[in-house]
Amino acid sequence: MPAAKSDLPQGTLDLLILKVVNLGPIHGYAIAQRIQQISREVLTVQQGSLYPALHRLENRGLLAAEWKPSDTGRDAKFYRLTAKGRAQLKSETADWARLTEAIGLILATAGGETL
Repeated sequence: MPAAKSDLPQGTLDLLILKVVNLGPIHGYAIAQRIQQISREVLTVQQGSLYPALHRLENRGLLAAEWKPSDTGRDAKFYRLTAKGRAQLKSETADWARLTEAIGLILATAGGETL
């Protein structure tokens, strides 16, 4: 049975986009597909969330974009990480690791359980 689809937790979309774009230039639709694929179909990114996030990241100087032909032959906006984007990705990844470790500690001790 396939895993249930899940909305992205608040604040994680930018991080996931930066991580996927870090793998190499990619267009918006492919970013959403890659997130879904890598998450084993658990995470889905709706266009109504994806494209505003891409524009926001581009406006903040974290992504650069250029129009190029896609696999379908139609022009698409391909995004790549800037130096500022790489620094942001590194910082957000470290923050996420600290947060998930802290949440893991709390979950491990919830309900009277001890480590």
